[in-house]
Amino acid sequence: MSVLQNDHEPQRLVRGAHGNHNIRGERAAHGRRIAQGLLPLSLALLLGACSTVSLDESEPGAPPAAEVDILSQPLKVPALEAIRDTPERKLQGKFVPVSWAALPSWSEDDLSQIWPVFINNCKGLMRPTGGSMVQQARATPKAWQPVCAAATRLQPQGGTQVRAFLEQHLQPWRLLDESGKPARNTVTGYYEPLVHGSRKRGGEYQWPLYQPPADLLTIDLGSVYPELAGKRVRGKLDGKRVVPYDTRAEIAASPQRQPPAIVWVNDPVEAFFLQVQGSGRVRLPDGKMIRLAYADHNGRPYASIGRWLADRGEMPLAQTSMQNIKAWARANPNRVQEMLNANPAMVFFREEPVAAPQGGVEFGPKGAYGIPLAAKRTVAVDTQYVPLGAPVYLATTMPASTQPLRRLVFAQDTGAAIKGPARTDFFWGFGDEAGALAGRMKQNGEMWVLWPKHAGAPSAR
Repeated sequence: MSVLQNDHEPQRLVRGAHGNHNIRGERAAHGRRIAQGLLPLSLALLLGACSTVSLDESEPGAPPAAEVDILSQPLKVPALEAIRDTPERKLQGKFVPVSWAALPSWSEDDLSQIWPVFINNCKGLMRPTGGSMVQQARATPKAWQPVCAAATRLQPQGGTQVRAFLEQHLQPWRLLDESGKPARNTVTGYYEPLVHGSRKRGGEYQWPLYQPPADLLTIDLGSVYPELAGKRVRGKLDGKRVVPYDTRAEIAASPQRQPPAIVWVNDPVEAFFLQVQGSGRVRLPDGKMIRLAYADHNGRPYASIGRWLADRGEMPLAQTSMQNIKAWARANPNRVQEMLNANPAMVFFREEPVAAPQGGVEFGPKGAYGIPLAAKRTVAVDTQYVPLGAPVYLATTMPASTQPLRRLVFAQDTGAAIKGPARTDFFWGFGDEAGALAGRMKQNGEMWVLWPKHAGAPSAR
């Protein structure tokens, strides 16, 4: 499976961390996760005529401007009466309660290292939702308050105690599709790549990874048209008009208008694929490692450079792996920018520190939920069916294999192509091995949402 043949867009992902053709992060990313389509001309004219336009400075659900080290913060659970109950967000999926025995291989999942992930997920659950329809649907905080409060009083000594806690406080609900049948869908994978870069341009370091441009506008369409609640676009001002933001080609062709670069990378294809994933790590010449996390997007639709190469007869579509694209770029250095320009989308980044593993768990960049993604324990979902913050039991198979992959994961990311009941993107973690697994993964899967007992069916705010 070529990494360019999966349809995945980041939510900060999107994508993210979301980003396999993963632009993660608005996975997220990505999601990641991204604004849907270009700004229509009629809307641009209308917004341009308005004296004010509702804009905000960050992605909904994104971490605040002053970054908080969530991993080092203790879990604080407010009193139940202190939690503001915002209007319910209707989920499209249906749910039916089942016993724990109905979860395939539930008793075989090693939960000895899951507790730090559960506690971090509670930190997200206990944040106010705000009630904004622009945000992705999140698990109802009031439903989770008693469970997270109980978690603060437990220091489990192993997986057996964790399993007992979960079975005592949670109820499995099988996710159904709109017709009432068990939901089954595609499970893809994403990861956090490593590239080599420098703070300064020079020598081999010639390919920029940018911060968000100062003139990039994010527009909440629901503030103008209530029927478009949850929809947002990106653009820039042209006089009194709001117009689509520059494409990748336009940014590359205007050095005087380019955003500030965080780093300059030594390989254009590696830089491109880091954008596709929506986040990644950069090793600097002195050996220091930094993380680039999804910050924003130019609002343009993604186009596959693998398909661009195939359409021009440069290589068969089935062979458009990252390795083959890098080989083509080395053989055609004067056409590299032309190839990259085939994709008008551009991802912008912010710098984050690389956290040390916690409780044996490796954490990646923050996803759409604003919580650092946990390797092999985090997934991106469609929040119209499963709200962010919900623990999920996933039953699928290993990449390009029939070997079962069944485990407890957490819905902490989204993706523009992660749509439909049980559609899932599995976060494999950091590095080449994770990338190889993510690139091969296109399996079938199903899921069960784990929800607080006595709180009824899963719900969202």
